[in-house]
Amino acid sequence: SGEVRKVLLDCMATIGQVGNLDHENVSLGKAGRSRWLGRRPHNRGVSMNPVDHPHGGGEGKTSGGRHPVTPWGQPTRGFKTRRNKRTAKYIVSRRK
Repeated sequence: SGEVRKVLLDCMATIGQVGNLDHENVSLGKAGRSRWLGRRPHNRGVSMNPVDHPHGGGEGKTSGGRHPVTPWGQPTRGFKTRRNKRTAKYIVSRRK
């Protein structure tokens, strides 16, 4: 973009192509192999009881009944939760 920035001396970079390109294409094959990697099972809030999730409960197979929320009631799916911590400390000259 033409912007000039300072870079810390501790920073490292990789030049060239990264190896093991097929890493993302490995089929795990079964649930247990995901568990070996430390990944927990992923359950829908709709399939839970009301004590477990805001989408839970209802008679039979019901939809959530409200906008998508986390198990703690915080809106999810597109709701911005990040606090801005912008800094221009490392910018030497702005882009033209």
